[in-house]
Amino acid sequence: MTRPASGTRERIQDVARNLFVEKGVQRTSLQDIAAQLGITKPALYYHFSSREELVRSILAPVIEEGEKFIVDQETRASTDPASPRELLEGYFDFIFRHRTDLILAVSEMTTLADLGLVDKVLGWQKRLCTLVFGPRPTLEQATRGVIAFGGMQDCCLQFPDTAPKRLRQVTVAGALAALGVPDA
Repeated sequence: MTRPASGTRERIQDVARNLFVEKGVQRTSLQDIAAQLGITKPALYYHFSSREELVRSILAPVIEEGEKFIVDQETRASTDPASPRELLEGYFDFIFRHRTDLILAVSEMTTLADLGLVDKVLGWQKRLCTLVFGPRPTLEQATRGVIAFGGMQDCCLQFPDTAPKRLRQVTVAGALAALGVPDA
């Protein structure tokens, strides 16, 4: 059933996101969310039928945007491939924009594995590694890719108080070093 778009849905998502990060998905009830918003639980159910639907609604934009970024890079690769730096900068920007939701994902791996986000992110890393090293990366290249792309995510989560521009600069430089490719 499609629900109407409203500011209430976004407010519910914002409050839920904060409570999920603070208390965990499993320890946050829909009643907790409704109470924080000052609405009734039935009013919350009007917008989201379950906690899982609410979590999906929060993470859907992350998944959609991440998939679009990867597909765009794969499409571009046949005509004007991005340099490793451009790939890393674009991926950093995506991760940084969604760092709050990724904190949620990291803190609730079991719940979010059921939503397919963990597999999706691991798949993105593998596809990005292919863009850097080609369709058959060696074990050394594949591990460098995991360190570089996974490490970028960790940096966005571990250093929330660092100025974004500075964090981007040092994270991309570290990821380039991990990949062991020339900086073009």
